[in-house]
Amino acid sequence: MIRADKNYNGVIDELVNGSWISPSDNQQYGIPIKNIEIRETLDGIESNLIKDLHSNQKLLVVSDPFTHKAMGSRIFKNLKGNLNVDEYIWEHPSSSIKGVEFLRSKLKDYDGMIAVGSGTVSDSIKYATFLEGKVYSVFATTPMNAYTTGTASISFDGVKKSLVAHYAQGVFFDLEVLSNCPKRLTAAAFADVICRTTAQVDWLMSHKLLNTDYKTTPYELLALYEMDMINNASDIAAGKIDSLALLTLISAIMGLGTSFTQTTHVGSMGEHGISHYIDMFAGDKHPGTSHGEQVGIATISVSKFQNAILKKDQPPIISPTIIPEKEIVQKLGEPMLETIKKAMEPKYFDQKKAETTNEYFSKHWLEFVEPLREKMLDYDIIWNSMGACGALRTAEDAKLDSNFYKDALRYGRFIRDRYTILDLAGDSNQLDNLINV
Repeated sequence: MIRADKNYNGVIDELVNGSWISPSDNQQYGIPIKNIEIRETLDGIESNLIKDLHSNQKLLVVSDPFTHKAMGSRIFKNLKGNLNVDEYIWEHPSSSIKGVEFLRSKLKDYDGMIAVGSGTVSDSIKYATFLEGKVYSVFATTPMNAYTTGTASISFDGVKKSLVAHYAQGVFFDLEVLSNCPKRLTAAAFADVICRTTAQVDWLMSHKLLNTDYKTTPYELLALYEMDMINNASDIAAGKIDSLALLTLISAIMGLGTSFTQTTHVGSMGEHGISHYIDMFAGDKHPGTSHGEQVGIATISVSKFQNAILKKDQPPIISPTIIPEKEIVQKLGEPMLETIKKAMEPKYFDQKKAETTNEYFSKHWLEFVEPLREKMLDYDIIWNSMGACGALRTAEDAKLDSNFYKDALRYGRFIRDRYTILDLAGDSNQLDNLINV
């Protein structure tokens, strides 16, 4: 028997059918995913959802031991007999190229896969089906944003890369299942979407200073629900369905951002550079924190820097960019130096560029910072809401070596070509002071 329940899709229904109209350009927008459902429960309707998207296909339902227990066994039971499906429980999943190649070998006898959570299972299937030219849908077991992206996070010899892949045919969120996922994962999902504020400020600042591309569409969608989500942070932590639905909806929209922008800049700027630095260079010092947890901690640091610099009525004084080559070689190794020099090229300030920027700031600073201030969440709002949701907020919370984290704040700017507040702080000789406050 199909159980009727509340639909929490919000604006996503309009995006799926291509009828949403952006208030900024009056254009209609749609998304590549054919169906997204956020429901209190999906129990009993799984076969209808999959049949609509994968009719006459032979499918392999893939879960890991944890997601199989949480949802996978139920899904397979409800699909079996209605569709041509087999089941595979991936005992030791790995979002690595080896894991992807293993899944590619499993795909040979199937038209596609149905992923059941987690980020590891989902991203691996996303990339494996992309390489094989086959399709997939996913049933989420956490409220994170990776399910609705067209990119996959895959490691190569321990180095994680964000790779172009493809979108799921369908993405399905069962809120009853999500309410039972580990609280740490829910808090990490909250942290990974509240970074909207720091990413948007960084991206808009880059647009204004370096004329990089910038699009408002994803932010218009996120703004529909962001403050409601923040105001319900404690109820999200408690697993209350209506509040958890807000986090899930925001996460789904955040993941869809790349479909409007063709870039991950929409939700991945300075705070993500810091997280990437941690993953790349922590080694034995890595405390086992997840991507979302690290992004949350970094978001708080970046927000502190943005508030400190951009809320001043006097502009910073920009100096030519200095790449500390000896320190980089000492801390990160000789091979990283050339990679860093290449990454810094698009945002390198020479003497002339520094002088031109200082002249511009002296005449137009308040005009420059006003739209940035409009996009910023107050630091206390971020700090308090993350606390209410149970998210990690400091390196100490994460049991991350404090000196190493300071290095991540100091050198994270050098490993990506994206211009962020870390660059503005570094080139105006304020970064070290801000790190040590």
